[in-house]
Amino acid sequence: MPEPNAMSLATVENGKQPSVRIVLLKAFDERGFVFYTNFEGRKGRQLLAQPRAALCFFWPFLDTQVRVEGSVTKVSDEEADDYFASRARLSQIGAWASKQSRPLEAPSALDQRVAEYEKKFEGKPVPRPAFWSGFRVAPERIEFWKGKPNRLHERHLYTRKADGWRIETLYP
Repeated sequence: MPEPNAMSLATVENGKQPSVRIVLLKAFDERGFVFYTNFEGRKGRQLLAQPRAALCFFWPFLDTQVRVEGSVTKVSDEEADDYFASRARLSQIGAWASKQSRPLEAPSALDQRVAEYEKKFEGKPVPRPAFWSGFRVAPERIEFWKGKPNRLHERHLYTRKADGWRIETLYP
């Protein structure tokens, strides 16, 4: 699989309109699933306004899907700085150059902005922009789906409780 960490991220705009797109999982631990983005882009604005999300991993070669639903918080500045520093330099420059989710003024506008920031940071480390960081989805529900013949799929739902997880097997 070329991007096994690719996941669909669903958010809600204005408490009404769902929106979904693919993002890359960059970390996970007992606290949740982490991805990074521009806070000024559409998904960043939606998550800051409505801090809940759903994730879906689908691995067709394994006939497996994992769905996650939960609350969203920003990662710490230290986590964001560490991850940003690990990115390729051009990806760091791109975080500065992209006016994420806004209309591109002209086909060359992004290349011009990249050149501008390459010059600005020439010969020095690229700092993380204040408008760029990560979000952590703290799972409240996780469903594991495994495809089976005749559409008699396996489904196991984990629901977070105060003292751990409730596990149920669901009909397909």
